[in-house]
Amino acid sequence: MLLEDRIISFETLGSRLKNLTEEAHDELYLSAKNENAWFTADSVKRALDGIGLFLNKSDLEIWLKAYDFSQISPKKIGVIAAGNIPLVGFHDVLCVLMSGHHLMIKMSSKDGILMRYVLDTLFQIAPEFETQVTFVERLNEADAFIATGSDNTARYFEYYFKSKPHVIRKNRTSVAVLTGKETSADFEKLGHDIFQYYGLGCRNVSKVFVPKGYSFTPFLDGLKPFASIANHHKYRNNYDYNKSIYLVNREPHLDTEFLLIRASEELVSPISVLFYQEYTDTNELNDWLSGSAEKIQCVVGAAQGQVPFGEAQKPALADYADGVDTMAFLAGL
Repeated sequence: MLLEDRIISFETLGSRLKNLTEEAHDELYLSAKNENAWFTADSVKRALDGIGLFLNKSDLEIWLKAYDFSQISPKKIGVIAAGNIPLVGFHDVLCVLMSGHHLMIKMSSKDGILMRYVLDTLFQIAPEFETQVTFVERLNEADAFIATGSDNTARYFEYYFKSKPHVIRKNRTSVAVLTGKETSADFEKLGHDIFQYYGLGCRNVSKVFVPKGYSFTPFLDGLKPFASIANHHKYRNNYDYNKSIYLVNREPHLDTEFLLIRASEELVSPISVLFYQEYTDTNELNDWLSGSAEKIQCVVGAAQGQVPFGEAQKPALADYADGVDTMAFLAGL
C-alpha cells in the first residue's frame, strides 16, 4: 500500500472508533470487561476517542514527515502488547503498519477483545492490511521486536531477543510538581492525571512534589469530584488493603476515603495511594527529576516543558513510550 492509502485508511478507522453507536460501544465494552475487570465503559470510550482524535490526516502527515520509508525492506516485527489499560498497545500497531513492515502481534490476554476489534475494523476498511498482520503466541520468526512489560519481564526480553534488533520498555510512572499557586481548576485537572484508568498506566501521576510546609487542604478539596472511583470493587480492594497496612504499621498518611496520601521518596505508589515529597529548591528538584528520567514517563505541572494539568493521558503521535522513537527504530531496520 502507498503511504497515502495507509493514512486515509487509518483516518477512516479513527472516524469509526469515535462514532460508534451506543449499542456497539456497550456490546464491545461488556466483552472487554469480561476479559479485564479494570475496564469500564468510560475507560473504553476514552481510549477509543483518544485514538480517534490523533488518527486524522493532518496529524498523521505531520508525524510521518520526519521519517523516510520509501526504500524500506519490509521485516517481520514482533510486538508483545501490554494490557494494563485499554488499547495501550495500539500505538505500536500503528507504527508497524504505517511504516510498511509486517506486524506479528502477541496480544495481551487482558486486552485482546479491544485490539482484535480495532484491527478487524481496519481490515474491513482496507483488506490489504489483513495480509500485513499475523496473530501469534510465539514470536520465533520475527526479525525485530517491540515489547512492553515490567522490569522483571524486560530483563527476560533483553536476554531472549538479544541477537535481534529490539525496543524493550520497562516500568515507568509519571509525577506532578506543585508550587502552591495552583487553582481548584488545576487540582481537578490533575485529578484526571491521577485517577484515569485507576492509576494503572505509565502516564498516571503516582507522586507529587510539593513545597516544604505545603497545605494539602485545597488539593484534597479539588479531588473530591473523583470520590466515586472507590465504587469500583478492584480499586476499593486496593484502597482497603493499603489503608489497613498503614493503620497497622501506624504510618502517617492522609485519607480522603478514596485516596491515601503518604510521604515517600519512592516513585511508584500502589493503586489507591499517592506519594508526595517536599522540596525547598526548584533547581535541586529539577536535577533530581533529570536524574530519574529513565523511570519517569512525563512530568505534569505549570512550568515550561512540563505537561499541563489534565493532559497526561492525551499523548500525541510523537509522544513515544520511554522516550524511544519507535518510528526511527522501524525506519532503520
